[in-house]
Amino acid sequence: MQEWIFEYEKEEKRLQAAALSYQPGQQAPTLLAKGKGKIAESILLKAEEHNIPIQEDPSLVEILGKLEINESIPEELYQAVAEVFAFIYRLDQQKK
Repeated sequence: MQEWIFEYEKEEKRLQAAALSYQPGQQAPTLLAKGKGKIAESILLKAEEHNIPIQEDPSLVEILGKLEINESIPEELYQAVAEVFAFIYRLDQQKK
């Protein structure tokens, strides 16, 4: 299973975060968690504790925040999420 966290802070400094999960065989990644403020802080803390990559992407996290928990990402986001996943995968490979 692969998991990624997306986060950003709006101008008023309200932190937002969304976590995606993908398992081989799934049609698309699913929204594992989302939140603002203290919930976003908790999501980010858990990601750091478990060495889950964190990527800042304001527009993507804004859209992901509109999904329901366990909902697959819509087809319109496939390209954007694939680019982020590929970037994170390359970083992970460089660490090995």
